[in-house]
Amino acid sequence: MPQPPKPNSRREALREAARVAEQKKQRRRLLVLGGALAVVVALIVSAVALLNRPDSSAAMPTGEVTFADQSRGHVAGTVNYSVTPPVGGDHAAVWENCGIYTEPIPNEPAVHSLEHGAFWITYQPELPADQITALQNAVRNQPYGLLSPMSGLPAPVVASAWGVQLKLDSANDPRLARFVAAHADGSKAPEPRGECTGGVGSPQA
Repeated sequence: MPQPPKPNSRREALREAARVAEQKKQRRRLLVLGGALAVVVALIVSAVALLNRPDSSAAMPTGEVTFADQSRGHVAGTVNYSVTPPVGGDHAAVWENCGIYTEPIPNEPAVHSLEHGAFWITYQPELPADQITALQNAVRNQPYGLLSPMSGLPAPVVASAWGVQLKLDSANDPRLARFVAAHADGSKAPEPRGECTGGVGSPQA
């Protein structure tokens, strides 16, 4: 018959069992603490990402109108666009070089530039000279900026990009800067960051 454990052996066994149980509790505490810490880190990362996210008001200035489902065919000759100035649609096979123009430019190559990611600011020819200068300063050094006068505009200044348009009463409207910031990198177009040089047209800058 097996001999009953000696008292010392029983105490040692109880101590060992208690030690193992305590280790298990410690591991559970560490797991819970680690899970809580992971949640806190995730919340901090999410908060930082939210704070660093571009302001939606900058991406979509008040009054900006969207025109969906623009066609993208290449055509010869002129196109009868439904929006003035056009924000998309069929266009010339060669794009307009981005930059500052002091004379009107054809719609068809300009629309091709929009397809490549350009933004196009047009203004009524009778706009005061100081406002024209302000527009030129807004477009200067913008690789995807296009500026030109245009007769028959629905507003003194109209900012357009592919599928979007913003009508403004003045070149000093702060929404213009937000529009430029939202579209300056040429990424919001069917052919993002496409060519805006090597086409047609001779801009001043």
